Amino acid sequence: MPVINAGTLNDSQLVGADHGATISIILDNSLPGQGPRLHRHPYDETWIVQDGTLSFQLGTTNYEARPGDIIIAPPGTAHKFVNRGPARANLICIHASPTFVTEWLE
Repeated sequence: MPVINAGTLNDSQLVGADHGATISIILDNSLPGQGPRLHRHPYDETWIVQDGTLSFQLGTTNYEARPGDIIIAPPGTAHKFVNRGPARANLICIHASPTFVTEWLE
């Protein structure tokens, strides 16, 4: 299926394997203060910030990202992010895998 309606996604997540794709995607829409806890994947994860200001932790280094920025976590790198506000943040999270494989660290 070449076009997938966002309204049909379960929790704003696209599992690539369900559509014959080699990547999986999360359409994240976080309120200020929200974001996932520390975790890692055995593959790259790439984020494209569309709206908002976010703080990313990749390993032991912290970064600030704004609209238009692209952040990449290499395989096995512990990471998390939080929306610094003051408004909702929107970002696309691209997992270089047809399924989500996550090891939660906190």
